[in-house]
Amino acid sequence: MTKRLPLAPSAKAALTAAALLLFVPIAQASDVETTGYNPLPARIGDFALKVEPGVALPLTHPQSQIFKTGGGETIKALWVVNEYMDVGPSATFLALPNETSGGEAGTAWTFGGSIRFRRPRNAVQTFMAISPWADADALYVRTGNLNRAGFAAAAGASVPIGKARVFWIGPFARYFQIIQRDRPGFDNTDAKILSLGVSLEVGLGVERERAVLAATQVRTVEKETFICPDRDHDGIPDNVDHCPDVAGPMDNWGCPPYKKLVIKKDKLELKEKLYFAWDQAVLQEVSFPVLDEVVQALNDNKGFRVQVEGHASSEGADDHNQTLSEKRAEAVLDYLAAHGIARDRLVSKGFGSSVPLDTNETIAGRENNRRVEFVVHFIILNDGSK
Repeated sequence: MTKRLPLAPSAKAALTAAALLLFVPIAQASDVETTGYNPLPARIGDFALKVEPGVALPLTHPQSQIFKTGGGETIKALWVVNEYMDVGPSATFLALPNETSGGEAGTAWTFGGSIRFRRPRNAVQTFMAISPWADADALYVRTGNLNRAGFAAAAGASVPIGKARVFWIGPFARYFQIIQRDRPGFDNTDAKILSLGVSLEVGLGVERERAVLAATQVRTVEKETFICPDRDHDGIPDNVDHCPDVAGPMDNWGCPPYKKLVIKKDKLELKEKLYFAWDQAVLQEVSFPVLDEVVQALNDNKGFRVQVEGHASSEGADDHNQTLSEKRAEAVLDYLAAHGIARDRLVSKGFGSSVPLDTNETIAGRENNRRVEFVVHFIILNDGSK
């Protein structure tokens, strides 16, 4: 029969401290209220640091015959993979006092990687929000001047301290197995050690959303809701949208980004000039792409009525300029009508040289004054309410 070894004073002190440390958080956890708070799940990459002080007991011969109960410390750095699993590195130091007075103590250092499975830390206060867990480690072990492989497995349970759940504490049991190499003249049985103690963990806690608490007095507040019409559903109200029937970006006042014209609130402004045969009301072919885009804009905006305005420079007789400007405006109107725009949406008017845009004293000024402009008129649709 194997003799039962008494606990070393250091081991007794560790167990006593563990009992005291467990009593306080369990009592606090039972009093935690979640009224007004909703814990949220951990996020991938959240970090936690965990330490595990405890007593260490050798389980197998010859260690159990040589060493007394000692102590140990495990440190783990853990990163969240998902709400149920963490991974990270671990390190452990174990020290077992020699049974023989004055004999050399047994020590072991371990380094490795760990994976832990646990209950989500954002659980509502069911059974004091306790979080059972289990983990496993693959280890490199250094004992004396020997390098060995090993593994560890543990199970425990943690309870939070406080509403934020930054700190967790609870008991654990960890099993170590150090794989012995075959060495002539030595007992090659694997060393097996059990560690019992308290795990202490600090992390980022759980984010919480503050719930709306019921007011002691109910007060009714009447609100007026104003709905701005937006026929083309582009997020720009019709009273601001220059093209209320076709979607477009805000930086273009709700109009599609036409290449050759700009739609303003009161007119279609051409970016390029229209060209006619000299002293005639005959459109040149170079003007067709510009007018085709005017046709597109009018098809996009069914509520537009357009007045085509013709203007001339001061060269020539006034009567001639007036007639020429009228015929050129009519030629533009005929082009738009021939390309599908209803004539009841079109009006043409000639102004001769009476509305100059620039000076008539220079060639460039007179060139600017020979122009055709489009003025937009909007049709207001009556919904029958008036």
